[in-house]
Amino acid sequence: MERKININRYKCACCGACIAVCNFNANEIINTFLEIKDKNCTLCFSCIKACPFRAIELEE
Repeated sequence: MERKININRYKCACCGACIAVCNFNANEIINTFLEIKDKNCTLCFSCIKACPFRAIELEE
């Protein structure tokens, strides 16, 4: 099964902390929602660690 990053939209405040730490340009805010581009995401977990609201999780 493929692993990917999941965003809990109820917890995400679109603060941009995950965008600031991503070295692969995988995170962006589109229409007030955080989106993670799967093709750019390397599962480095930087965004998971940086999220102050614990809105980003690894989905297995």
